[in-house]
Amino acid sequence: MTIKVALAGAGAFGIKHLDGIKNIDGVEVISLISRDLAKTQEVADKYGIQHVSTDLNDALAIREVDAVILCTPTQMHAEQSIACLKAGKHVQVEIPLADSLKGAQEVVATQKDKGLVAMCGHTRRFNPSHQYVHQKVQAGEFNIQQMDVQTYFFRRTNTNALGQARSWTDHLLWHHAAHTVDLFAYQAGSPIVKANAIQGPIHPVLGIAMDMSIQLKAANGAICTLSLSFNNDGPLGTYFRYIGDTATYLARYDDLYNGKDEKIDVSHVDVSMNGIELQDREFFAAIREGREPNSSVGRVLACYEVLHGLEQQLNAG
Repeated sequence: MTIKVALAGAGAFGIKHLDGIKNIDGVEVISLISRDLAKTQEVADKYGIQHVSTDLNDALAIREVDAVILCTPTQMHAEQSIACLKAGKHVQVEIPLADSLKGAQEVVATQKDKGLVAMCGHTRRFNPSHQYVHQKVQAGEFNIQQMDVQTYFFRRTNTNALGQARSWTDHLLWHHAAHTVDLFAYQAGSPIVKANAIQGPIHPVLGIAMDMSIQLKAANGAICTLSLSFNNDGPLGTYFRYIGDTATYLARYDDLYNGKDEKIDVSHVDVSMNGIELQDREFFAAIREGREPNSSVGRVLACYEVLHGLEQQLNAG
């Protein structure tokens, strides 16, 4: 049986999913939804997608659509995820699940009610570099003492990963910190019990903090220090240092190095080196097998509880 998919969001991340899905058997994208019809049509033509629209509801009305992947603005994630589930479609929503704890809780409640697969794109759980570390922890060969994480971008204007103007504002806490907050608890195998945050000045136009620092502690004693910035005029992206009892690992997306900066071959860890493709493979496998996926909305909810607490702390000054 071919799983038929609608993909919402034809921007930088939507294209990453389309490229990943090309490598997965038994899956076909049959509908593409995005804000700009001409650009959406251009992407649809390139990937051989028949149906295009600027309205998600048009895709949800297509009976053949089994599942939806949402690569839309953060502020729409919770509402659109709920709409997909209520329309009887499995859903994978890009990180973050929501921009509020209430939104995240509502998605989880709807998933429980409908019994469909609902998954959030916490890609770091799937990157081969982080999977390698996870397997070491599970095998009892490595225990995390500290994670030191830097998430740096240069975004003083509202642009996406392709340098194109954005219709929405990105967020260090609810988007970029979500990756590390979830990954830390997942890799430590222990819930976060303490979290602190401070932030720099609020940008006069974008209305968000451009710099942030977060400290986390897990119940088992592991700690995490996370630095985030939209002001960094240098190499972009996220750099993870795992400091453990038996080794140190440095991870950047799908690549991994030891503490002496020697590259570790992680090509054998999974069937692909592409974290987005592996994330999509898990989504479709969970649908076929009728099971809860890794990074299901229920499993990542704890991350959004921590983010909510941090937001309250930041708002209190």
